[in-house]
This record gives sequence, C-alpha cells and structure tokens, in this order.
Amino acid sequence: MISAQIKSQLMNIVSPENYDDSNAGRLVYSYDATPQYQSMPDAVVAPRCTDEVSRILKLCNTHRIPVVPRGSGTNLCAGTCPTEGGIVLLFKHMNQIVEIDEENLTMTVQPGVITLDLIQAAEEKGLFYPPDPSSMKISTIGGNINENSGGLRGLKYGVTRDYVMALEIVLANGDIIRTGGKLAKDVAGYDLTRLFVGSEGTLGVITQATLKLIPAPETKKTVLALYEDIDSAAKTVSNIIASKIIPTTLEFLDQPTLQVIEDFAKIGLPVHAKAVLLIEQDGTEETVNRDISVIEEICKKGNAVSVQTAKTEAEAEDLRNARRAALSALARLKPTTILEDATVPRSAIAAMVKAINRIAEQYDLTICTFGHAGDGNLHPTCTTDVRNSEEMERVERAFADIFKKAVELGGTITGEHGVGEMKAPYLELKLGEAGVNAMRAVKQAFDPNNIMNPGKVFAKDSRKRVVVSK
Repeated sequence: MISAQIKSQLMNIVSPENYDDSNAGRLVYSYDATPQYQSMPDAVVAPRCTDEVSRILKLCNTHRIPVVPRGSGTNLCAGTCPTEGGIVLLFKHMNQIVEIDEENLTMTVQPGVITLDLIQAAEEKGLFYPPDPSSMKISTIGGNINENSGGLRGLKYGVTRDYVMALEIVLANGDIIRTGGKLAKDVAGYDLTRLFVGSEGTLGVITQATLKLIPAPETKKTVLALYEDIDSAAKTVSNIIASKIIPTTLEFLDQPTLQVIEDFAKIGLPVHAKAVLLIEQDGTEETVNRDISVIEEICKKGNAVSVQTAKTEAEAEDLRNARRAALSALARLKPTTILEDATVPRSAIAAMVKAINRIAEQYDLTICTFGHAGDGNLHPTCTTDVRNSEEMERVERAFADIFKKAVELGGTITGEHGVGEMKAPYLELKLGEAGVNAMRAVKQAFDPNNIMNPGKVFAKDSRKRVVVSK
C-alpha cells in the first residue's frame, strides 16, 4: 500500500527515526487490548506536531491510505487495530501538558499525555479532573477522548465528554480546525467538540484538547455493603439515588468476580457474599458524613448483611484498586478474556444480571459480572480460549443475546467501551437503520475517501461479528 515514493515523503515529514515499517515495529501495533483481533499496519508513524499530522493526512488522503490514530491501545472494541492496513499514527512525541490555567480552571494537553499524569498535575494545583478509566495509569487522553471513556466516578461527575471544552483537530484532508474554547457559554454553530468526542478516530485526528477542571473535593469516604442476593443489591442502588444522594462511585461486583479479585489482590474481600456494592462519596466533610450515614442506613434497610466504612484512606484505596483490577484478575483464569459493556436503566440492573447468568448457563460459559451500578453500566466478562473455535462460537452467540437483552430493557450495546470493529455488527440494534445511515452521512461529509480508521463503527456484515486476522 505504501510505495517507496510515499515512504520517502512520510520520512521527510517526520524524519526517518519516526517512521517504522520493520516487522517487529509493525507487530507491536498490530493489536490492541481486544481479544481475537490482529492485523499488521503497513507502517507506524510518530508525528512531532500538529503541522506534521496535517501533512501526513494530506498525503494519505491523496493516496487513499488508511490512518489509525492510536494512544496506548487499551480499548476493548478493536478500535485501534489496523484491520485495513495503512499507517498507525502514534503520539509518543505529542505528550505534553501545554498549560494549566487556574483562572479559567482548564488544562490544555496534547493527545499522548497519560491520563493519570494529568489527573495528578491537576491535583498538585488543588484541582480535580474526574474521569478515571480503569486503564488510567497507561491510557492516554487522546484515546480517552476518542472513546469517550468513563470510569468509577462517572455517576456523580460524568464521562470524558463532560470535561472537553475545546479541541484542535486535523481533518482527513489535512485542514486544521479548532472547536470550542475556555467558555462557559458558546452556541456559535454546531457543537463539533461533542461530535468528535467518542468518534473513535473515524472523523479526524485530535492533536490538542482543553479540559475542564473543578475544585478538588475536601474529603471522601468509602463503604462496602454485602448482600445475600442480587435483587437486594440492585434495589439498594435505586433507593440511594431516590434519596437524592448521588455518590461519587457506586460499583457492583458479583460473587465470581469477588472471588477472582480476592485471589488476585488478597486484601480480605468478602468472597462469601452473593453481591457487593462499593460506594464512595466526596465533598465537604459535613456533606460526606451526612450522605454516608444515610447510605449506610439505606443499605441496612435493603437487607445488606454487612455495611462497613473504610477506616483509613489506605483501606479505601485498596478497595478502589481491587475494583480497577477486575479485568487483570479475570485474565489470569484462561488464555482469552472478553470484557464487554452493556448499559441499562438502574431499575433494570437486577433483571440484566439475572439475564446474563441465564445466558451464561444456556451456552455453558463462565461469565462474571461487575460494573458501574449507579449508572447502569455492567461489564459481563467471559473467560475462554480463542483456540477453542466451538466455544468461541458459543461466546459470540451469548454476547449477541446479552446485547439484545440490554436494548430490550431500554439500554444500549455499549456505555463506555465504544463500538470499534467488535460491536459494529450490533449498532443497528440500538440506532436502527435510519440512525446508522445518518451517522454514515456524517462520516462521508468529514471523510469522503474513508481513510480515517476505516472498518470501525460501521459493520460490514450486520449482526455477525467478524473476526479479522491478516
């Protein structure tokens, strides 16, 4: 796909050391965190500035070469797997925090900044960037923006989209546009900022972002509530929200997940419980004490067999880290771990968890369930072996049934992982044919030659997941 002449032109743009088409170099970026998918790019290109990104895209657009923007590759929807070849655009050089503006409570960053680094940079100024995906220690903000990442704090504080105020974007034809600004109000034209957040690299390349910061909360407390049945745990979630308290974190873990995490983390988790709620509240000391007292009472009235508040921040951090380690813990069980996400209304959490369990039994699979109960975002996770083709077919059918059930309950096929290539065949379940066609029209307008992360979001074969290997 990349001729000697084009290769020479790309090397002239980024310098030879930032162009890699060796077998080893391409192999590293032939996959992301999504099981089953692997495809070799033709080259890996690492631009050093926005101008270089613009020149690269102009060249690729002229020659119809696919471009896949990539952060750390932690996504779980095959969103950064170069399934149609072309170049992987790597942002290892564009990794600077450009500015922290304490007057306007904003931070301007390049796409390669590690999420935890920018969170800690904000905290050093007494400020707070709330989105906290489980991969935040290694994920980049560019990837977070492309996937509209969530996290444990999403119930109270929202997701990445809620904190992106402005973007610098290079379009497929090389044009550079800037959207939004450090503004509390701005209704000048279409909201292109929100359109590009969550667009999975299919509309353009984000080269800079201005993020909203908020004052850091004064204090926080963490509660662990144990239940003998899933219904009681789910009802407690609804009762907490109905009490007009919005916790920072309201997480659900089923018994199989608890057991695996405890085997991994060894911090004394209650593996005998059928379900556990991990609840955190932050704010002023007075507010936190009041809310935690009410939450504890609601849990006890909701048939919790035990309600414990972490005595120290270290104990609370252990609980948070244990929840974040769920995927890593489950990945130890079998060679392949498929972590999905489906979101339903809070009132349907119990019904959805029971449906997942029935589907797992129907297809003779091991599926553990955990997730963000407060916003209805569950993560059914199947441990399997990609080498077992018969079992993998059952896994495919099981997840198709899970997605259908989520939509049937008024939910969606993905709450935070994105569509990518993995869920593209199921998008029509949620949006319908007319909705998908409307999205195709947007894609055509921004990227008429279909070079931007092609093969993602829009399915080649509706309702049948395609496993790609090249």
